[in-house]
Amino acid sequence: MDATDADIAAAPLPTDKTLSARQSVVVQFGRFLAINLKMFKIIRKDRH
Repeated sequence: MDATDADIAAAPLPTDKTLSARQSVVVQFGRFLAINLKMFKIIRKDRH
């Protein structure tokens, strides 16, 4: 377990900008729309 704890401790922390984006409802809704549009395109392409 010591190696795992060391790896976790050495992992980079998110910046304030990243944390703000993760907590923003507007940003999350935009990401939600983007991933759904990508899935829609793939599904639509597969059916033709």
